[in-house]
Amino acid sequence: MNSLVEPTTMFLSRFLTFLILLSCAGCVIAEEIPLHELMDVPLAGHATRLDYASLDPAKHLLFIAHLGDSNIMVFDTEKNKVIQVIPHIEHVHGVLVVPELNRVYASATTTNEVVVIDETSLREIARIPGGIYPDGMAYASREHKLYVSDEHGKTETVINTVNNQRVATIPLGSEVGNSQYDPVSHHVFVNAQTTNELLEIDPLPDRVINRYPLTHECIGAHGLLIDATDRLAFIACEGTHILVEFNLLSRSVMQSYIIVNQPDVLAFDEGQRLLYIAGEQGSVSLFRVGHGVNKIWQGLIGNNAHVVVTDPQTGRVYFPLMNVNGSPVLRIMH
Repeated sequence: MNSLVEPTTMFLSRFLTFLILLSCAGCVIAEEIPLHELMDVPLAGHATRLDYASLDPAKHLLFIAHLGDSNIMVFDTEKNKVIQVIPHIEHVHGVLVVPELNRVYASATTTNEVVVIDETSLREIARIPGGIYPDGMAYASREHKLYVSDEHGKTETVINTVNNQRVATIPLGSEVGNSQYDPVSHHVFVNAQTTNELLEIDPLPDRVINRYPLTHECIGAHGLLIDATDRLAFIACEGTHILVEFNLLSRSVMQSYIIVNQPDVLAFDEGQRLLYIAGEQGSVSLFRVGHGVNKIWQGLIGNNAHVVVTDPQTGRVYFPLMNVNGSPVLRIMH
């Protein structure tokens, strides 16, 4: 009887192990998070949705879009506190600081404008038409132009940053995800999130010069990050929780990876070669880039931790959280 039970038990044990391994195919099992929580710092306002954030590391200023409160919080990363709130930016989504211009740009989706802010005085200085639903932005430094994703308008709004005038509206034929500038090719890349393509724009004629189909696994190409050093672009597909690795030399898809549900914002720590993908449900996927792209961790950071910013000077990582015990906080990790 024992001779029958032991093989049966062994078989069941191996079968269960197989099922566990099968269910975790593509997963990363880490003993502990490779980040250490330093502190939670109170933010201003109500426990309403926070959106994009942008850092000026030299001035130690982090600009956080408080969509629900229609303002931008200015956070001093040395003093670890909010030093000012810039009001009346109705349903602000995107925010981008451009240190070389001493300017901060914000997309206000209620008024469908791009708001220009002086980084020294932290005061609004101009408003520019931004299409139907302005969202993420990218700055083309050589051309002195700002490229604004008009998500629902299916276009890219182009703004001359010298005179704060809209100079072009580029039809894209798709709802629009994020836009990013590649400093090597001097082209702008944009996610087409309903046709699931990566679009390439030449800023000189301001037109789409190439449309690159992404893998069929990618639905809802939204988040975008360019690693200019390694000549890679990373596209986060919010509908299928897939990360697409795109080679900017061959202009082709390399690989795809399973990541967190509803991925939104991507950030890259150039020094540590770490790629962060933050999801709407509060989990984060972490990859190491260099000699390949390898997933090293995935897990929960905090509720609604869909925005992430890295500081290249300190190695700190910032996660604005909408609601921790009834108030918004900035979770700082290292």
